[in-house]
Amino acid sequence: MVVSALAPQLEKIVGANNVISSPENLPPPLKQKIANALAPNTQIDCVVYPNTQAELAEIIAMARRQRWGVLPYGSGSKLSWGGLVKNVNIAISTERLNRLIAHAAGDMTVTAEAGMKFSQLQQILAPANQFLALAPAYPDSATLGGIVATADSGSLRQRYGGVRDQLIGFSFIRSDGLIAKAGGRVVKNVAGYDLMKLFTGSYGTLGVICQVTFRVYPLPEASKTVLLTGETEAIASAAKILLASALTPTAMDLLSTHLTRALAATSGMGLLIRFQSIPESVSQQSERLIEIGKKLELQSSIYTDTEDSALWQRLRELMLPAAEKNTIFAKIGVKPSAAVATLKQFDDLVSDSGLGKIHALSGLGYLRFDSEGAVERISKLRSLLLVNSGFLTVLEAPIPVKQQIDVWGYNGNALDLMKKIKQKFDPENIFSYHRFVGEI
Repeated sequence: MVVSALAPQLEKIVGANNVISSPENLPPPLKQKIANALAPNTQIDCVVYPNTQAELAEIIAMARRQRWGVLPYGSGSKLSWGGLVKNVNIAISTERLNRLIAHAAGDMTVTAEAGMKFSQLQQILAPANQFLALAPAYPDSATLGGIVATADSGSLRQRYGGVRDQLIGFSFIRSDGLIAKAGGRVVKNVAGYDLMKLFTGSYGTLGVICQVTFRVYPLPEASKTVLLTGETEAIASAAKILLASALTPTAMDLLSTHLTRALAATSGMGLLIRFQSIPESVSQQSERLIEIGKKLELQSSIYTDTEDSALWQRLRELMLPAAEKNTIFAKIGVKPSAAVATLKQFDDLVSDSGLGKIHALSGLGYLRFDSEGAVERISKLRSLLLVNSGFLTVLEAPIPVKQQIDVWGYNGNALDLMKKIKQKFDPENIFSYHRFVGEI
């Protein structure tokens, strides 16, 4: 499909100023993100920026009629996560669908368009002493729709659960261009499906999310983080004791030896625990945790106020380097009881080139390591995880690496069902084709 055949049709819907008729005219960072999301020999013809949900719906309806492949995204911060997209003609950004629809402070809910940035929503909620209890990657640029599409919850899932636990309603554009709604503020639903579960983590393969409703929480009065470091067995014991205790951390992450060293210049494996509540509760719980650490002969470091926030920001930056081109970034899952042993095996396998963390309660985590010998390393890591019913999904990697591996590494028995669902929602395969499990 040539550019001249697409751009004028799209301009009739959104106006000439909202269509970039050639990828060469894109800002370099976004141009690179889109290139990293596409399979070799695949190139989009143009990028379109709808200003309203109605415009977005009309674009999708046109794409269905014309059999155009569509790559939906928000700001593009996680556009390169997952498989390499094929058979795509246009990229659609929702970043101009960024309006606040409703904030029911008394009901502790907020509804906004999917292109609103996470950071913008937090600023809106702050005057009401509320916040959205997620800690996604790239919080300054990530959009609400992108967070749902990638199920990107972060360390706060220890206390508040994942994206699906906080999403209470959403709207999306179907492949035929119609708007469907599910969950809270329901007008129309699709019978027989739990749409919020299906769309959370679907990577834009079932439809384009255009509006979301979340539950929100009161901002904590105080925050304090304790880092325990030391021998692997002692860290495992501390995590087990803490999970069985009455303490209520908002975040509890196990850190690999190399990540602990990079984060706090201290040796040994780490256990990073954050308490957020009223000041008295935060102090009491922190003191109790330090006592546990002492009994296990673990070293304790305490971070309060600005140090606390800076520490978690530093952790995020270490795991997500801004311009890393030769790095593998993977999401993993393992039985929580095997999390410490998994990080120990990871340290042994990648030496000083790798950083890893696992959320102690859920067993979900992330690994970052150098791409040299990546195919062999990924295979070994998957074998180690499989022993404990785990998984490894490669989110970001150089394109040649993604071409050599199964990015998702799925070995469950639901692939046929997932393909049937894809066929039901997107029979023409126009949405993000080849990005998801099983080349869906």
